[in-house]
Amino acid sequence: MLQYLQLLKEILEKGQRKEDRTNTGTISIFGYQNRYHLEDGFPLLTTKKVFYRGIIEELLWIIRGETNIYSLVTKNVNIWNDWPYAKYKNSNEYQNETMLEFIEKIKNNQDFAIKWGDLGAVYGKQWRDFFKVDQLLELVESLKNNPSSRRHIICAWNPAQLNEMALPPCHAFLQCYVVNNTLSLQLYQRSADVFLGVPFNIASYSLFLLILCHSLNFKVGDFIHTFGDAHIYLNHLPQVQEQLQREPRKLPKLIIKCQPKPVTDYTIEDFEIVDYDPYPTIKGVVSV
Repeated sequence: MLQYLQLLKEILEKGQRKEDRTNTGTISIFGYQNRYHLEDGFPLLTTKKVFYRGIIEELLWIIRGETNIYSLVTKNVNIWNDWPYAKYKNSNEYQNETMLEFIEKIKNNQDFAIKWGDLGAVYGKQWRDFFKVDQLLELVESLKNNPSSRRHIICAWNPAQLNEMALPPCHAFLQCYVVNNTLSLQLYQRSADVFLGVPFNIASYSLFLLILCHSLNFKVGDFIHTFGDAHIYLNHLPQVQEQLQREPRKLPKLIIKCQPKPVTDYTIEDFEIVDYDPYPTIKGVVSV
Protein backbone atom coordinates (compact mmCIF):
# COMPACT_ATOMS: atom_id res chain seq x y z
CA MET A 1 0.00 0.00 0.00
CA LEU A 2 2.84 2.36 -0.79
CA GLN A 3 0.47 4.12 -3.20
CA TYR A 4 -1.72 5.22 -0.30
CA LEU A 5 1.21 6.46 1.79
CA GLN A 6 2.52 8.36 -1.22
CA LEU A 7 -0.85 10.12 -1.49
CA LEU A 8 -0.55 11.22 2.14
CA LYS A 9 2.95 12.54 1.46
CA GLU A 10 1.81 14.33 -1.70
CA ILE A 11 -0.89 16.17 0.21
CA LEU A 12 1.47 17.15 3.03
CA GLU A 13 4.18 18.33 0.63
CA LYS A 14 2.10 19.99 -2.11
CA GLY A 15 -1.34 20.57 -0.62
CA GLN A 16 -2.90 23.93 0.15
CA ARG A 17 -4.78 25.00 3.27
CA LYS A 18 -8.47 25.06 2.38
CA GLU A 19 -11.62 25.75 4.36
CA ASP A 20 -14.41 23.19 4.18
CA ARG A 21 -18.08 22.65 4.87
CA THR A 22 -17.43 21.15 8.32
CA ASN A 23 -15.29 24.12 9.48
CA THR A 24 -12.52 21.71 10.48
CA GLY A 25 -10.05 22.87 7.87
CA THR A 26 -8.02 20.74 5.46
CA ILE A 27 -4.83 20.43 3.50
CA SER A 28 -5.99 19.61 -0.01
CA ILE A 29 -4.87 18.73 -3.52
CA PHE A 30 -7.04 18.43 -6.62
CA GLY A 31 -6.64 15.60 -9.09
CA TYR A 32 -4.72 12.42 -8.24
CA GLN A 33 -4.81 8.75 -9.22
CA ASN A 34 -3.65 5.44 -7.74
CA ARG A 35 -3.72 1.98 -9.31
CA TYR A 36 -3.92 -1.30 -7.38
CA HIS A 37 -3.12 -4.64 -9.05
CA LEU A 38 -5.46 -6.98 -7.21
CA GLU A 39 -3.42 -10.02 -8.20
CA ASP A 40 -0.77 -8.63 -5.80
CA GLY A 41 -3.12 -9.04 -2.83
CA PHE A 42 -6.21 -7.43 -1.37
CA PRO A 43 -5.50 -3.69 -0.80
CA LEU A 44 -6.43 -3.52 2.86
CA LEU A 45 -4.24 -1.01 4.68
CA THR A 46 -1.59 -2.56 6.93
CA THR A 47 -0.11 0.62 8.45
CA LYS A 48 -3.19 0.76 10.67
CA LYS A 49 -5.87 -1.82 11.37
CA VAL A 50 -8.96 -1.35 9.21
CA PHE A 51 -12.43 -2.60 10.21
CA TYR A 52 -12.83 -4.91 7.22
CA ARG A 53 -16.05 -6.56 8.43
CA GLY A 54 -17.65 -3.11 8.38
CA ILE A 55 -16.40 -2.56 4.83
CA ILE A 56 -17.95 -5.81 3.64
CA GLU A 57 -21.25 -5.21 5.44
CA GLU A 58 -21.52 -1.66 4.07
CA LEU A 59 -20.91 -2.80 0.48
CA LEU A 60 -23.52 -5.56 0.78
CA TRP A 61 -25.93 -2.98 2.29
CA ILE A 62 -25.41 -0.74 -0.76
CA ILE A 63 -25.83 -3.68 -3.14
CA ARG A 64 -29.15 -4.52 -1.46
CA GLY A 65 -30.29 -0.95 -2.08
CA GLU A 66 -30.67 -0.11 1.61
CA THR A 67 -30.46 3.44 2.95
CA ASN A 68 -31.35 3.02 6.63
CA ILE A 69 -28.64 2.43 9.22
CA TYR A 70 -30.82 -0.08 11.10
CA SER A 71 -29.40 -3.23 9.48
CA LEU A 72 -25.86 -1.92 9.91
CA VAL A 73 -26.11 -1.02 13.60
CA THR A 74 -27.75 -4.34 14.43
CA LYS A 75 -24.48 -5.86 13.17
CA ASN A 76 -22.43 -3.33 15.17
CA VAL A 77 -21.34 -1.47 12.05
CA ASN A 78 -21.45 2.19 13.03
CA ILE A 79 -19.75 3.99 10.16
CA TRP A 80 -22.88 5.92 9.09
CA ASN A 81 -24.18 6.86 12.55
CA ASP A 82 -22.84 10.41 12.78
CA TRP A 83 -25.08 11.88 10.11
CA PRO A 84 -28.50 10.73 11.35
CA TYR A 85 -27.47 11.49 14.93
CA ALA A 86 -26.50 15.04 13.96
CA LYS A 87 -29.87 15.48 12.26
CA TYR A 88 -31.69 14.12 15.30
CA LYS A 89 -29.78 16.44 17.67
CA ASN A 90 -31.05 19.42 15.69
CA SER A 91 -34.68 18.29 15.93
CA ASN A 92 -37.39 19.09 18.47
CA GLU A 93 -37.49 15.42 19.49
CA TYR A 94 -33.94 15.37 20.83
CA GLN A 95 -33.90 14.65 24.57
CA ASN A 96 -30.16 14.86 25.26
CA GLU A 97 -29.58 11.25 24.25
CA THR A 98 -25.97 10.23 23.76
CA MET A 99 -24.91 8.59 20.54
CA LEU A 100 -25.10 5.18 22.25
CA GLU A 101 -28.63 5.88 23.47
CA PHE A 102 -29.64 7.05 20.01
CA ILE A 103 -28.35 3.82 18.45
CA GLU A 104 -30.16 1.72 21.04
CA LYS A 105 -33.38 3.47 20.05
CA ILE A 106 -32.65 2.69 16.39
CA LYS A 107 -32.12 -0.96 17.26
CA ASN A 108 -35.18 -1.37 19.49
CA ASN A 109 -37.83 1.02 18.20
CA GLN A 110 -38.97 0.34 14.64
CA ASP A 111 -40.86 3.61 14.22
CA PHE A 112 -37.89 5.57 15.56
CA ALA A 113 -35.53 3.71 13.19
CA ILE A 114 -37.72 4.41 10.17
CA LYS A 115 -37.87 8.11 10.97
CA TRP A 116 -34.36 8.81 12.24
CA GLY A 117 -32.23 6.00 10.83
CA ASP A 118 -32.85 6.78 7.18
CA LEU A 119 -30.09 8.53 5.25
CA GLY A 120 -32.23 9.51 2.31
CA ALA A 121 -31.45 8.78 -1.33
CA VAL A 122 -27.82 7.75 -0.77
CA TYR A 123 -25.76 5.10 -2.56
CA GLY A 124 -28.09 2.11 -2.32
CA LYS A 125 -30.99 4.13 -3.68
CA GLN A 126 -28.98 5.41 -6.64
CA TRP A 127 -27.39 2.04 -7.46
CA ARG A 128 -30.69 0.16 -7.40
CA ASP A 129 -33.35 2.80 -8.20
CA PHE A 130 -32.04 5.80 -10.13
CA PHE A 131 -35.47 7.08 -11.23
CA LYS A 132 -36.61 3.45 -11.57
CA VAL A 133 -33.38 2.33 -13.27
CA ASP A 134 -31.54 -0.50 -11.49
CA GLN A 135 -28.01 0.56 -12.40
CA LEU A 136 -26.42 -2.46 -10.72
CA LEU A 137 -28.43 -5.04 -12.67
CA GLU A 138 -27.95 -3.05 -15.88
CA LEU A 139 -24.18 -3.07 -15.26
CA VAL A 140 -24.25 -6.85 -14.78
CA GLU A 141 -26.23 -7.42 -17.97
CA SER A 142 -23.96 -5.07 -19.90
CA LEU A 143 -20.84 -6.90 -18.71
CA LYS A 144 -22.38 -10.25 -19.63
CA ASN A 145 -23.74 -9.34 -23.05
CA ASN A 146 -21.48 -6.58 -24.32
CA PRO A 147 -18.17 -6.75 -22.44
CA SER A 148 -16.33 -4.47 -24.90
CA SER A 149 -18.78 -1.62 -24.21
CA ARG A 150 -17.53 1.71 -22.87
CA ARG A 151 -20.80 2.21 -20.99
CA HIS A 152 -20.27 -0.05 -17.96
CA ILE A 153 -21.16 2.70 -15.50
CA ILE A 154 -22.86 3.28 -12.14
CA CYS A 155 -23.43 6.91 -11.15
CA ALA A 156 -24.36 7.78 -7.56
CA TRP A 157 -24.37 11.55 -8.20
CA ASN A 158 -28.01 12.45 -8.84
CA PRO A 159 -28.44 16.26 -8.82
CA ALA A 160 -32.21 15.96 -8.58
CA GLN A 161 -31.97 14.18 -5.21
CA LEU A 162 -28.92 15.71 -3.54
CA ASN A 163 -31.13 17.60 -1.08
CA GLU A 164 -32.67 14.26 -0.05
CA MET A 165 -29.33 12.80 1.03
CA ALA A 166 -27.73 12.93 4.47
CA LEU A 167 -24.42 13.24 2.64
CA PRO A 168 -24.06 13.72 -1.13
CA PRO A 169 -22.01 10.84 -2.59
CA CYS A 170 -18.27 11.24 -2.22
CA HIS A 171 -17.48 8.17 -4.33
CA ALA A 172 -19.68 9.36 -7.14
CA PHE A 173 -19.01 7.44 -10.36
CA LEU A 174 -17.59 4.06 -11.33
CA GLN A 175 -16.76 2.53 -14.68
CA CYS A 176 -15.79 -1.02 -15.56
CA TYR A 177 -13.46 -2.04 -18.40
CA VAL A 178 -13.02 -5.49 -19.97
CA VAL A 179 -10.15 -6.64 -22.18
CA ASN A 180 -8.95 -10.24 -22.73
CA ASN A 181 -11.68 -11.40 -20.31
CA THR A 182 -10.03 -9.32 -17.54
CA LEU A 183 -12.21 -6.88 -15.62
CA SER A 184 -10.93 -3.64 -14.12
CA LEU A 185 -12.82 -0.91 -12.28
CA GLN A 186 -12.17 2.81 -11.95
CA LEU A 187 -13.76 4.99 -9.28
CA TYR A 188 -14.02 8.76 -9.44
CA GLN A 189 -14.18 10.16 -5.92
CA ARG A 190 -15.13 13.85 -5.83
CA SER A 191 -14.21 14.31 -2.15
CA ALA A 192 -11.83 12.14 -0.17
CA ASP A 193 -11.09 12.17 3.57
CA VAL A 194 -7.75 10.49 2.99
CA PHE A 195 -6.99 9.45 6.57
CA LEU A 196 -10.38 8.06 7.63
CA GLY A 197 -12.43 7.37 4.51
CA VAL A 198 -10.05 6.43 1.71
CA PRO A 199 -8.79 3.14 3.24
CA PHE A 200 -12.44 2.03 3.37
CA ASN A 201 -13.07 3.18 -0.20
CA ILE A 202 -10.04 1.35 -1.60
CA ALA A 203 -11.07 -1.92 0.02
CA SER A 204 -14.79 -1.53 -0.73
CA TYR A 205 -14.48 -0.95 -4.46
CA SER A 206 -11.76 -3.58 -4.77
CA LEU A 207 -14.17 -6.00 -3.11
CA PHE A 208 -16.95 -4.97 -5.49
CA LEU A 209 -14.62 -5.68 -8.41
CA LEU A 210 -13.77 -9.11 -6.98
CA ILE A 211 -17.47 -9.91 -6.55
CA LEU A 212 -18.17 -8.97 -10.18
CA CYS A 213 -15.25 -11.09 -11.37
CA HIS A 214 -16.30 -14.07 -9.27
CA SER A 215 -19.97 -13.86 -10.26
CA LEU A 216 -19.40 -13.27 -13.98
CA ASN A 217 -16.27 -15.40 -14.48
CA PHE A 218 -13.83 -12.63 -15.38
CA LYS A 219 -10.14 -12.57 -14.56
CA VAL A 220 -9.23 -9.93 -11.98
CA GLY A 221 -7.68 -6.73 -13.26
CA ASP A 222 -6.92 -3.43 -11.53
CA PHE A 223 -8.75 -1.07 -9.23
CA ILE A 224 -8.02 2.50 -10.31
CA HIS A 225 -8.81 5.22 -7.77
CA THR A 226 -9.19 8.73 -9.19
CA PHE A 227 -9.61 11.70 -6.86
CA GLY A 228 -11.04 15.18 -7.15
CA ASP A 229 -10.50 17.00 -3.82
CA ALA A 230 -8.21 14.73 -1.80
CA HIS A 231 -7.67 16.16 1.66
CA ILE A 232 -6.32 15.58 5.13
CA TYR A 233 -8.33 17.23 7.89
CA LEU A 234 -6.20 19.40 10.14
CA ASN A 235 -7.27 17.41 13.21
CA HIS A 236 -5.85 14.25 11.58
CA LEU A 237 -2.32 15.55 11.04
CA PRO A 238 -0.78 13.83 14.12
CA GLN A 239 -2.38 10.52 13.12
CA VAL A 240 -1.09 10.84 9.56
CA GLN A 241 2.45 11.51 10.81
CA GLU A 242 2.25 8.46 13.05
CA GLN A 243 1.09 6.30 10.19
CA LEU A 244 3.86 7.51 7.89
CA GLN A 245 6.43 6.19 10.39
CA ARG A 246 5.16 2.64 9.84
CA GLU A 247 6.57 0.33 7.18
CA PRO A 248 3.84 -1.37 5.09
CA ARG A 249 3.49 -5.11 5.56
CA LYS A 250 2.53 -7.80 3.07
CA LEU A 251 -1.03 -7.47 1.78
CA PRO A 252 -3.63 -9.99 2.93
CA LYS A 253 -5.72 -12.13 0.61
CA LEU A 254 -9.47 -12.10 0.22
CA ILE A 255 -11.05 -15.50 -0.38
CA ILE A 256 -14.56 -15.90 -1.76
CA LYS A 257 -15.64 -19.26 -0.38
CA CYS A 258 -18.91 -19.81 -2.25
CA GLN A 259 -19.64 -20.87 -5.80
CA PRO A 260 -20.36 -18.08 -8.31
CA LYS A 261 -23.87 -16.67 -7.92
CA PRO A 262 -25.81 -13.48 -8.72
CA VAL A 263 -24.03 -10.33 -7.56
CA THR A 264 -26.98 -9.47 -5.29
CA ASP A 265 -26.85 -12.81 -3.43
CA TYR A 266 -23.44 -12.65 -1.70
CA THR A 267 -23.40 -12.56 2.10
CA ILE A 268 -20.80 -11.80 4.75
CA GLU A 269 -20.24 -15.53 5.25
CA ASP A 270 -18.96 -15.85 1.68
CA PHE A 271 -15.79 -13.85 2.40
CA GLU A 272 -12.63 -14.52 4.37
CA ILE A 273 -9.60 -12.28 4.87
CA VAL A 274 -6.42 -14.28 5.48
CA ASP A 275 -2.89 -13.25 6.47
CA TYR A 276 -3.93 -9.79 7.60
CA ASP A 277 -1.19 -8.47 9.89
CA PRO A 278 -1.76 -4.73 10.43
CA TYR A 279 -0.29 -2.26 12.88
CA PRO A 280 -2.70 -1.14 15.66
CA THR A 281 -5.68 1.08 14.95
CA ILE A 282 -5.19 4.85 14.81
CA LYS A 283 -8.41 6.64 15.67
CA GLY A 284 -9.64 9.94 14.28
CA VAL A 285 -12.77 12.07 14.59
CA VAL A 286 -15.24 12.15 11.69
CA SER A 287 -16.02 15.65 10.41
CA VAL A 288 -19.76 15.80 9.79
